[in-house]
Amino acid sequence: MSQIHLLPDLLVSQIAAGEVVERPASAVKELLENSLDAGSRDIRLDLEEGGIKLIRLSDDGNGIAEDDLKLALTRHATSKIASLDDLERVASLGFRGEALASIASVARMTLTSRVAQAAHAWKAGALDGKLHTPEPAALARGTVVEVRDLFFNTPARRKFLKSPPTEFAHCDEALRRVALAHPECAFTLAHNGRISKRLTVADWQARALDILGEDFAAAARTLDEAAGPLRLYGLAGLPAYSRSGRDAQYLFVNGRFVRDKLLSHAVREAYRDVLHHERHPAYVLFLELPPEGVDVNVHPAKTEVRFRDGRGVHQFVLHVLERALGAGREKGVEMGAGFSTPPFSKGGPGGISEPLRESDATNPPPAPLWQRGAPARSAAYSPYAGRAPAGHSAQEPAPYYQMVAEALADTSAIRNPKSEIEYPQSRIADAPPLGYALAQLSGIYILAENAHGLIVVDMHAAHERILYERIKTAFDARAVASQPLLIPVVFAATGLEMATAEEAGPALAEMGFEIAPVSPTHLALRALPAMLKDADGERLAREVLKDIHKFGLSGAMNARRNELLATLACHGAVRANRKLSVPEMNALLRDMEGTLRADQCNHGRPTWFQLTLSDLDKLFMRGQ
Repeated sequence: MSQIHLLPDLLVSQIAAGEVVERPASAVKELLENSLDAGSRDIRLDLEEGGIKLIRLSDDGNGIAEDDLKLALTRHATSKIASLDDLERVASLGFRGEALASIASVARMTLTSRVAQAAHAWKAGALDGKLHTPEPAALARGTVVEVRDLFFNTPARRKFLKSPPTEFAHCDEALRRVALAHPECAFTLAHNGRISKRLTVADWQARALDILGEDFAAAARTLDEAAGPLRLYGLAGLPAYSRSGRDAQYLFVNGRFVRDKLLSHAVREAYRDVLHHERHPAYVLFLELPPEGVDVNVHPAKTEVRFRDGRGVHQFVLHVLERALGAGREKGVEMGAGFSTPPFSKGGPGGISEPLRESDATNPPPAPLWQRGAPARSAAYSPYAGRAPAGHSAQEPAPYYQMVAEALADTSAIRNPKSEIEYPQSRIADAPPLGYALAQLSGIYILAENAHGLIVVDMHAAHERILYERIKTAFDARAVASQPLLIPVVFAATGLEMATAEEAGPALAEMGFEIAPVSPTHLALRALPAMLKDADGERLAREVLKDIHKFGLSGAMNARRNELLATLACHGAVRANRKLSVPEMNALLRDMEGTLRADQCNHGRPTWFQLTLSDLDKLFMRGQ
């Protein structure tokens, strides 16, 4: 006797609903997408008890004719595709014809709709997935879908639902995702009879502001780039606006919210060098490409996609975001309340001479921004002039106090041994982006003046970014200069540290370290990277050994090498309460202007802010 048998239609629909409708928010998403596909421009969503008791969606779309209404709850009945070619070029949000049938199989549904040319609307109820005979009804235009008592006939699944406030939060999030991708449509959300959200028709930037708030908009960079058939636009939050969770990450492909591993990896890689590894970036990104370039028929929930040229898409997204995060802001663009940030150079990291490639001979890279458009200055103006101060190699940056001649354009400006400098107003007018140093505050901040007003720099955070970029460049070029110590630093080591030092000798040498045992319980630091020679040797050695043990060698270490190099930079950067002269401060400012991603330190903190003259006038109520 055969044990294989056909399943009843209702059970088949309920199984399908298990993948399409997981909770009220799943039904909300499907209904919203159907309304948008129908050309709706005004959608209202009413919920009761988080959508568990009632989901009512009203729209002003094209509506469903009486004859089509009879097929609306039939599985795989759709007006959006008709052939395999259509499936390979899906341009609509829905296309399988499963949503309404799946919802109707686990809830009590009523469908009322009217097309423009019809004399009146038609209404049909459904129970257990079966549609009743349509009957005339009153409705001006569009469609109204009511879904009551979700999962009433599947008690086991109803038990997995959360409290009404939690389910409402998920429904609200589903609406936010759809609304972000469709700013041309107005949305109204009501819960238990009260209006919760009202979004008017707007452009995508205004819609992002409405949904994510002014704080995000003020701390985000706008991007819009295209390459061939690919276009990426949206808002990428600055690292300073990072979050503890992924609650502010919205990624869309052709207007469809997706959770794609390939795209998520590209975004993480773009933020890797400017964000602490335990924090998460905030962004609203829209990727557009021809429909045939992406397969949306991967999962019933339609949140997963597959690209035909995955590598190309990954690299495009990665490089666009890197440019957006690495480039400075245009003058006058606000970074926060009362603060603005002028542009930085997009050039490579300062302090390390990169070999000139053959292709660069005819098209040399542009000079740093602060060198462009300014009065002619001697080569000594740049801290990266061709020669190095006596006693230092070209790869080894000189201490700031030995870079006075390279840091200042006019050494006669030094008025006394305290290095107080007076800058004529005519010189401030064409000052570099970060201006000229005025003073140091509490041994932590550098105060500088530029054409826009006052610059405040966190000297440790800024120096950390400079060192990090230098170390990365040198490490990639296998050109990390090592500084032997006249007196080795000997320290007591644990058994784990002893074993790590012996096993990782070659890896340590590549980074400029020489750490060797001098007894069964002690290690000696005999050399360290030249650019970190002023760091605390014992503490630096312990941190490096700890990271190598944690991340491992070879492939594992290479994958986490940026964290390791960031540790080196952090320990090598100038510390708080270290007094700097004005020439030293100016040299640090010039270093920042020639360093990639100098807006943030390695942990995502901002390195500088600007307080404009108009901001100062407001604080002192001038002109009021």
